[in-house]
Amino acid sequence: MRIDKLLIDTQKRQVHVDDRLVELTAKEFDLLYHFARHPGRVFSRTQLLDQVWGYGHDGYEHTVNSHINRLRAKIEIDPANPRFVLTVWGVGYKFNDELAA
Repeated sequence: MRIDKLLIDTQKRQVHVDDRLVELTAKEFDLLYHFARHPGRVFSRTQLLDQVWGYGHDGYEHTVNSHINRLRAKIEIDPANPRFVLTVWGVGYKFNDELAA
């Protein structure tokens, strides 16, 4: 799956940005792949916990935030101004559908 400068190899569970291998944890990979499969769709933290982590416990939303921050630090040129994984204020996160078009 190629989206802009991002290559997600699902068979090898590897991610490349600008042809550079990016080391992701298993959960970071799962989270990125989940977003990339649904460009433009906004997911709440609770939905991400349920769909990526497999549980939906209240109070664990911080886990999602932490993983998003670490993922952005690894794949974004400027993590403070992300291009791939975007924040939808007051709702959750989405993958930039303009890049996936």
